[in-house]
Amino acid sequence: MAVHSSASLTSSVGQTKRKEIYKYEAQWTVYSMNWSVRPDKRFRLALGSFIEEYNNKVQIVALDEESSEFCAVSTFDHPYPTTKIMWIPDSKGHFPDLLATSGDYLRVWRAGDNETRLECLLNNNKNSDFCAPLTSFDWNEVDPNLLGTSSIDTTCTIWGLETGQVLGRVNLVSGHVKTQLIAHDKEVYDIAFSRAGGGRDMFASVGADGSVRMFDLRHLEHSTIIYEDPQHHPLLRLAWNKQDPNYLATFAMDACEVIILDVRVPCTPVARLNNHRACVNGIAWAPHSSCHICTAADDHQALIWDIQQMPRAIEDPILAYTAECEINQIQWASTQPDWIAICYNNSLEILRV
Repeated sequence: MAVHSSASLTSSVGQTKRKEIYKYEAQWTVYSMNWSVRPDKRFRLALGSFIEEYNNKVQIVALDEESSEFCAVSTFDHPYPTTKIMWIPDSKGHFPDLLATSGDYLRVWRAGDNETRLECLLNNNKNSDFCAPLTSFDWNEVDPNLLGTSSIDTTCTIWGLETGQVLGRVNLVSGHVKTQLIAHDKEVYDIAFSRAGGGRDMFASVGADGSVRMFDLRHLEHSTIIYEDPQHHPLLRLAWNKQDPNYLATFAMDACEVIILDVRVPCTPVARLNNHRACVNGIAWAPHSSCHICTAADDHQALIWDIQQMPRAIEDPILAYTAECEINQIQWASTQPDWIAICYNNSLEILRV
C-alpha cells in the first residue's frame, strides 16, 4: 500500500511522524460511510453494510487515539442496505446527536453512548403498500431541519425535521413532507443542496436521464438543466464544491472520468478528470479548499486533483493512493480536512493527506 505523491507525504529522515493510515475491518462488505461532524467526536464514522438480503447492519466506529485502533461503538439492524448514511451537519453540537440513513425509507437515528435508537421513519407514500426505494439524500448544512431525498420514482422530496422536547423524552424527533417534485424523466440517483443564495433553498439532482438539474425551493415551478450527458448515460452522483458554489462534479455510469461543471456556463464541462483506469465510484470535494477534489474508482485508486488551472486541462492528479481492492466509497472529513476515508470490500481506511 504505497502512498505516491508529488507533494511528498513522507517526512524527512529522522522525524517521527504520526501514522498515516488507520484501518478497520467489518464483518461484511462496507458500502455507505460518513464522518461525524461533531467537534467532540473527532474520529467517529458510521458504516453501512452491503448484504444482498433484507437484514443489513449499520455500525458506528471510533478511533481510539491512544491505541491507534478502531473499535465498534454501536451496531444496529437496518432493513436492506443503506444507500447513503449521513451524520447531522452540526459542527457546533447544538442539535441532538443524530444520523440518517436512506434505503426503503429515510430513517433518523439518535446515537447514544452504547446504543443507537430509531427516532423516526419518514415515509412519503402513506396510502400505498408500494415503496419506491431511495437512492440518496442530503442534509442541509445551513438549516439542519431540512433534508432532501431522491428516489427511483423520478421524484425528490424535501423533508422538514422537528426536534423538540415532548413528554419527558428529550428531543423527540419527527418529520413532515415540505414538498415533493418530479425532478427527472427517469430515476433520480442523487441530490445535493447548494451553498449558493444563502445555502438553504437551492439544490441539484442527477439521474438515469443523464441530466443535472437545479432547483430553487422558492420557485419550484421551473428547474434549470445544467448539463446533459451527450450519450444520455445515467449520471450517478453529484457533489458541490464546498467553498465555491459555482462548481459541481458528477460522473456517469461505467465512466472512467469525473466532469466538473460551472453553473454559470451550463452544458459545457470546465474540466474532465480522466486518469482512472476503471469506472469511478465516488467523489469528494475538499472541505477547506475550492480547488481540490478526490475521486475513487474500481482501479483501486483514490486520486486528489488540483483544479485551479481550469479551464486549462487538468492532466494529472497531485496525489494518488492505491488500495487493496476496488474503492466503492470516499468521504473527506469536513471538520478535519487532512483526513480522507475510503471503503473497499469489508475495510474502512482513513488516510492522512
